[in-house]
Amino acid sequence: MKRKKVGLLTCMKAENMKLKRSFIWIAFFIIPIIPALMGTGNYLQNIDILQSKWFSLWTQNTLFYSNFFYAPLIAVYCAYTWRVENFNHNRNSLMTAPVPAGCIFLAKLLNIFWVTLLTQAWVWVLYVLCGKAAGLPGLPDTVIFYWLGRGGWGGMGGAWGGMGVATLLLVISMAVRSFAVPVAFGLVGGITGLLATNSAYGMYYPFSLMMMGMNSNKYEDMLGGEGLQFMVFSTLYIVLFCLCGVKWLAVRDVKA
Repeated sequence: MKRKKVGLLTCMKAENMKLKRSFIWIAFFIIPIIPALMGTGNYLQNIDILQSKWFSLWTQNTLFYSNFFYAPLIAVYCAYTWRVENFNHNRNSLMTAPVPAGCIFLAKLLNIFWVTLLTQAWVWVLYVLCGKAAGLPGLPDTVIFYWLGRGGWGGMGGAWGGMGVATLLLVISMAVRSFAVPVAFGLVGGITGLLATNSAYGMYYPFSLMMMGMNSNKYEDMLGGEGLQFMVFSTLYIVLFCLCGVKWLAVRDVKA
């Protein structure tokens, strides 16, 4: 008797169950605290020079978070989603189940999306708390909240930002059965993204799009009038890496 294929919603529920009581929540809470403290400390040490209050604090926090912590943290999420499948023969069992390869990959990707969205919300909370601890008056300008969301997920800011990076890192986590490699790739990507952001090619590099979306270490909007171009390239990378991931899973893992 032919088995009924499992749909995307069922796959997403299964992925959500894997996240419960997993160690990624430790990384989720602790890792963003580090750049928040580093950025706030740097702001307080240079408060005579940094005169723009909440905007100045934002430049210092994102200087560390966007460049050195954001991409590796996403990589931790991505590597964990494949961790169970990489043990023993679990991936072979998964691929012989009545589940389309596209549903498997998209379920993991959507999980990464919402965890990344939560991460950006936590970063905002830390930013506000650090600002109040530093004695800043009132609350941050709403444009900063827009920058944060734009770097994280379209639902908050109007573009995708880091989701192209998340899709790429998920493909790497699937293709390379190692927890450390995607994290190292995320760290290198963040550093090279910083270099590309300061060049004329930032709009064409996924890691730079993530930083440009968050307006990392800048007072003025880095996108200016290029918001549509930013949206197009971000979406293009998401679709491209997603197609590569589904194709790899459908062909390579079936042969394996």
